[in-house]
Amino acid sequence: MPFVIKYLIVLLITATFSFIITPVVIRLVKKIGAVDKPNARRINKVDMPSAGGLAIFFSFTLSALVFLTYIVGDTKTSKGFLNYFDYVLPLVLSSIIIIITGLIDDIKELSPKWKMFGMIIAAVTIWGFSKFRFDNFKIPFGGPILNFPPWLSLVLTVIWIISITNAVNIIDGLDGLASGVSLISLFTMGIVSYLFLGTVNVFLPITIFVLCAAIIGFLPYNFFPAKIYLGDTGALYLGFMISVLSLQGLKNATAVAVLTPMLILGVPVTDTLVAIIRRKLNNQKVSVADKMHLHHRLLSLGLSHRAAVLVIYGIALIFSLISIILNFSGRVGGTMLIIASIFGLELFLETVGIWGKDRQPLLKMFAKIGNSKK
Repeated sequence: MPFVIKYLIVLLITATFSFIITPVVIRLVKKIGAVDKPNARRINKVDMPSAGGLAIFFSFTLSALVFLTYIVGDTKTSKGFLNYFDYVLPLVLSSIIIIITGLIDDIKELSPKWKMFGMIIAAVTIWGFSKFRFDNFKIPFGGPILNFPPWLSLVLTVIWIISITNAVNIIDGLDGLASGVSLISLFTMGIVSYLFLGTVNVFLPITIFVLCAAIIGFLPYNFFPAKIYLGDTGALYLGFMISVLSLQGLKNATAVAVLTPMLILGVPVTDTLVAIIRRKLNNQKVSVADKMHLHHRLLSLGLSHRAAVLVIYGIALIFSLISIILNFSGRVGGTMLIIASIFGLELFLETVGIWGKDRQPLLKMFAKIGNSKK
């Protein structure tokens, strides 16, 4: 049987298993007390089973360690023969640390420092036992490749993983939001990695698409009206997996090696950066929660729960399309695309009021120009 057919069967098995096991996970998390209770910042009005990320984790792990290991085996690359089991095992083991951290938080709510501790341990583990690391990158648009010493590689890897993991966790505020945005980001990452890294590391797109299949099986239970939430178990897991898998993209010897993962993850990255800047401008602690995130602002503008999620899906798709186009753009075209994207993003953020009250410099400038007699 051709490899492509076998791989498609694995994807189907993964999505089906995720779909079947999610109801089992719902019953399990209720018994262990992983339940999301309503409060001032949450959308749900009744107790909701959380820790739904367990279904995604179980499905991906089964497919990666059993089915993919069986059909892929040893693969010849430009660096010699690589074994898939050896490739994916460190990813699974380090993600277990994240799963345990998130599950404890869903049951008894960990303090931020203990959640950070769990993420750091997982990041150091993946750096120490795999090639998923930030050890070099190419300066955009024709610059040289920079190689980092081990200590700097470790620091940058940990910072990257923690930043992306937290960013995905922050947007997990509406039914199906974090899982859907993660699915869009991962699918785009899979396409880009296949097009530009396929001959160097065929394992990367294969792994990414299997993770996508696990999310697809879970999403029907998580989309509005949700029967189960991702919880910190799922949001931290997806953020961790995205951050680690995107590290391989930073090794891409194209002109946009660094910009591509940032664009693919545009929604969580933008929401997180804006939240940090907004809180600093308001003289608040960065860790202080508020209701000014993108999904909160869309709801305040009158969009329904489902509509707000679909709008953010659309924004994630736009980011993904830009990232793909950028990989085929020249230096001038790529620069213009980035500038236009930043301009359009700022205009959108000001329109929805995500920066806060009276922080709309572009809109005020346009209004001033429009009211000018000249």
